[in-house]
Amino acid sequence: MIDISAKPQFEVTTLNRTCLVRLTPVFTVSEAVAFKEVFQQLCQAHLAPTRVVLDFSQTRFIDSSGVGALVSCRKIALAQGAELVLWSLCAQIELVLSLTGLDQVFIVDQNTKGISATVMPTKPAQHTTSHPSVQSKVKRLIDIAGALVGLAITGVLIVPLAIAIRLDSPGPIFFSQTRCGWMGKQFRLWKLRSMVPNASQLKHLVKNEVEGAIFKNSNDPRITKVGRFLRRTSLDELPQFWNVLRGEMSLVGTRPPTPDEVEIYEVPEWQRLDVKPGMTGEWQVYGRSTSNPLKK
Repeated sequence: MIDISAKPQFEVTTLNRTCLVRLTPVFTVSEAVAFKEVFQQLCQAHLAPTRVVLDFSQTRFIDSSGVGALVSCRKIALAQGAELVLWSLCAQIELVLSLTGLDQVFIVDQNTKGISATVMPTKPAQHTTSHPSVQSKVKRLIDIAGALVGLAITGVLIVPLAIAIRLDSPGPIFFSQTRCGWMGKQFRLWKLRSMVPNASQLKHLVKNEVEGAIFKNSNDPRITKVGRFLRRTSLDELPQFWNVLRGEMSLVGTRPPTPDEVEIYEVPEWQRLDVKPGMTGEWQVYGRSTSNPLKK
């Protein structure tokens, strides 16, 4: 829960329609929510800035909510025709942006990039995430062992399942989709195909029974007969053991959202991206019930 009574303060300096915003030493959910409000107010001012520089010289920690705030504010800046610049990043902030691919998206002041790293020695990598499971070696070993066993089982079942999929509906055996993992980093998730090959082209013909970015229809006509069996038994998710082995997913975790879902996240919702997504978890378990719209 966000503590509104302890609302963080941000020092803002304006000169010739250029704003310099000094960020807090820790940039997590409470700071991220407050920062987004400040940024929106700046962009809605009578003389809105044409350039906003975010001063990270004091910031030593950022979690997924902080990343989410930066992504949201970049969209606001683009809509206003303003330039958003990240200034004076320490090594840990640079690492987070690099791991998530956002270093290729944001403008970073090259003259000061990493300057604070010379003032403060580099810390171990675990300080780049707020959840210990991401850096847990034990959990990673369990994931690798489970993935190897799962891939062995997949190797045994893949031939009869592939034959059944092709006989029921001509087309590819596997289906891949872009999903978002830790800190919003995108990866390619794999499944056994459970829909007709042109399912994406037919999506507009199917009614969405839930609100928001999640798409769900309890009687989706695009799902094949074999596909319904695969989904009911979760056999369609066997190829995700490869995602676990690659480190993109974990055996247990949150459901991996699509980029469309993350696109409309509010800052606090980015907290679920503090951990790696999982093959199974609370939503997947309860998703076996047809009443739950979150099973996809």
